[in-house]
Amino acid sequence: MKQLTVLCFIAIMAASLCQAKEISGISMPDTLAAGGQNLALNGAGVRTKFFMDMYIGGLYLKQRQSDAEKIIAADEPMALRLHIISSLITSEKMEAATREGFVNAAGSATAPLTDRIESFIAVFREKINKEDVYEFIYVPGAGTAISKSGKLKTTIQGIDFKKALFGIWLCAKPAQESLKAQMLGR
Repeated sequence: MKQLTVLCFIAIMAASLCQAKEISGISMPDTLAAGGQNLALNGAGVRTKFFMDMYIGGLYLKQRQSDAEKIIAADEPMALRLHIISSLITSEKMEAATREGFVNAAGSATAPLTDRIESFIAVFREKINKEDVYEFIYVPGAGTAISKSGKLKTTIQGIDFKKALFGIWLCAKPAQESLKAQMLGR
C-alpha cells in the first residue's frame, strides 16, 4: 500500500511538471523544439506597460538556469516566445522598443549588428495582431530562426546577434525587471 501511495505521488508530481504554464489566460507550451532537441520552459511572465498587459514572454532552455549572464553567453539551443495579448501593440511601438532593447543589451556593440538588427526588426513591420506569437529559436551554427505565428520569417546568423537579442529581456537593463525574473524562474 505504501508503494502504491508513493507511485501515485510521483505520477501526480510528474503530471504537474509537464503541464503548460498558464498566464493571463494564455497557455505557454512546456517545451519547444530547437535543432532536434526539446527545450523546457524555464520561466514565463507578463510584459506590462502603463499597467496594461502587452505580451506573455517565455524563455526555453535545455536545462533550468537562473543566471542571466550565463544564459546570454551560452552557445547552446534556446528560445524566446512572445504571445501578443494586447491590441495596443503596433509595429511602430514594437520597432521602437526593440531598438531600445538592443541598445540596452549591447550598447556600442550594436554597430556590427546593424544589418542583422534591421533584418530582425523587419519582421515587426507586418501588422501585429492580438494573439500573434513570435518565436526566436537559436541553434548553434544555424543562427536564430525568427517566426511569426508558426511561419518562419528569417534566420539571423551569429552568436553575437543571439547574445544581443536574448539580452533585451535578460541584460542588466532588461525590457522589464519583473519579466526577467519570471523568465529566470525566480
